[in-house]
Amino acid sequence: MLNWFPEAASSYAGDIDRLFVFITVVVGVFFLLAEAALVFFSLRYRRTEKRKAAYIPARTLRSMAWVLVPCAVILGFDLVIDAVAAPVWNEVKQTLPAADERVRIQGEQWAWRFTYPGPDGLFDTEDDFQLVNEMHVPLDAVVVFELTSKDVLHSLWVPALRLKQDAVPGRMIRGWFKATREGRYEVPCAEICGLGHTLMKAILVVEPPETYREWLRSKTQTAARAEVGHREEQG
Repeated sequence: MLNWFPEAASSYAGDIDRLFVFITVVVGVFFLLAEAALVFFSLRYRRTEKRKAAYIPARTLRSMAWVLVPCAVILGFDLVIDAVAAPVWNEVKQTLPAADERVRIQGEQWAWRFTYPGPDGLFDTEDDFQLVNEMHVPLDAVVVFELTSKDVLHSLWVPALRLKQDAVPGRMIRGWFKATREGRYEVPCAEICGLGHTLMKAILVVEPPETYREWLRSKTQTAARAEVGHREEQG
């Protein structure tokens, strides 16, 4: 089943894939049992000329067991799934490890805007720089992001990373990922956000640390020159 999935390119992608398979197996077994019971009773107690339909009130424990036992079984399956899933989602959603790199992501109709802190490592300072629909990160580095929306609901989705997080207007949501494979990966919006929704797509570039540092250096130098030119124009 794992061969059906997109390429796994993050540190927690394998855990999420295995959780997906586990839930599919558990739910699939119950589905097959339920369908087998449905077919059996449909054939065993089908209408015939010798058998008339009858209304049987569920007032006895034996009759109520036909409802209560399946409910108990489903509840047991749910508790098992929750027990297996809790550690995975705790790592992915509840834990925020120390950041090697930070980026601010803003969804807007209809683009993704990525803001990087400059050499000072702080957002909202003069050395910040922005990219539209293109995000670069180093390989095997923990990237902590701050996700916001400028206008309507959007949803940041990177299938290869198994990362999906809604962007909500008026809220800033922190998350993280660690990309473990070099490459270029699509970053579509997974929430219908207007006429241009299907065109709202960015590219995540995962590259070796040396290549990333060189790219970052060139971007900060370009941003610095642009800032100097802007000041000269203002002066």
